[in-house]
Amino acid sequence: MVDDNRRGDDERGPGAAYQMFVVMEDLLDKLKLLDYEEEVLAKHNMKALSRHYFASSAYMPSNPGEQFFMFTIIASWLINAAGRPFEQPQEYDDPNATVSNILSQLRAFGGLVDFPPSKLKAGSGEHVCYVLDRLAEEALKGRVFSWRRPNYPTEEMEEESVMEDDAELTLSKVEEEMTEEPDDCEEENVMDLEALKSRTNQSEARLSSKPDNILESNMDAAEWNLEVERVLPQLKVTIRTDHKDWRIHVDQMHQHQDGIRSSLKEAKGYLDKLQEEIGKTLEKVGSREKYINNQLEHLIQDYRSAQSKLSEARECYQQGSGGVTERTRVLAEITEELEKVKQEMEEKGSSMSDGAPVVKIKQSLTKLKQEIVQMDIRIGVVEHTLLQAKLKEKSNMTRDMHATNIPEPAIGAY
Repeated sequence: MVDDNRRGDDERGPGAAYQMFVVMEDLLDKLKLLDYEEEVLAKHNMKALSRHYFASSAYMPSNPGEQFFMFTIIASWLINAAGRPFEQPQEYDDPNATVSNILSQLRAFGGLVDFPPSKLKAGSGEHVCYVLDRLAEEALKGRVFSWRRPNYPTEEMEEESVMEDDAELTLSKVEEEMTEEPDDCEEENVMDLEALKSRTNQSEARLSSKPDNILESNMDAAEWNLEVERVLPQLKVTIRTDHKDWRIHVDQMHQHQDGIRSSLKEAKGYLDKLQEEIGKTLEKVGSREKYINNQLEHLIQDYRSAQSKLSEARECYQQGSGGVTERTRVLAEITEELEKVKQEMEEKGSSMSDGAPVVKIKQSLTKLKQEIVQMDIRIGVVEHTLLQAKLKEKSNMTRDMHATNIPEPAIGAY
């Protein structure tokens, strides 16, 4: 497990850049112990994490948005697994608020937070691995998980393979060469080494009993050679090799060492020749460089003087360009003011030379005169109507007056 105090010591060491890969591998093992495949991945329909998913590197592909969302989901699940209620963040929540809530829970567990919260917004890196690993430890404690000593399985002995050499072996070469697998067609003619040893022991036991007379062979040499040629294919020896034997490894080491030495001798000769050629070439290049420097010394001086003049000219140009820029700005301001004055003058001139208002006034006067004439006619009609009404009323009054003044005799005559 990762200790908080040990993190500070690792950051001062040369392997601090690779510590997050180790922490990430430990974190993945802890997540598997907590059964995150069923409780997180299957629930959210996500892919399984790789060994270095939250470890940041220039040689590894990264997706900050996806990694940050995965970090928040796993962190919230671990906090809930540790026994503290924590609401699962959504994809569009404020990342600053989510990170601050996770760090506050980590501080509540007693974790050390000596880095800014912005380090977690990338979704990968040493601090992300540390936070998740620390929360995974608290989740394991919440589920009362304890580490036990590992039980190593007993190694079973591998089946010994029978190897046979392609070439025919003699008894003097048995201890020097290893045989390969025998051919199927020759398995019946191959002799076992154990059987050969037992036969040798029996023959030695028979020879141990000394005969009374000297043994002499009465077999013809030609027949002996023919018999040897006939039996020779059957004299192949099969040995049972143990690949775990240290002697085989030592022999292989000696063979490789001899091969390296022989290759080194050849390569050393080639390298010495190459070194001599490179040295000669470097000497030629140095002498040629000195010759070119001597020949081009006056040109270099001319170039330096021209470069100094160019720098002076650039300074003068910069000073002049600064003045030109200022004057260009003043000219732009004056031009803008001139455009404004021209626009005002054009507006005033157009208003003075435009006859539309006069025409409108004349039309208004004509219309007003017409309306006055109509109004006079109406007034005359009204006056005439009033005069007729007055005359009619006066006539009616006069008739009424004459009707009231009729004499009484005239009334009686009727």
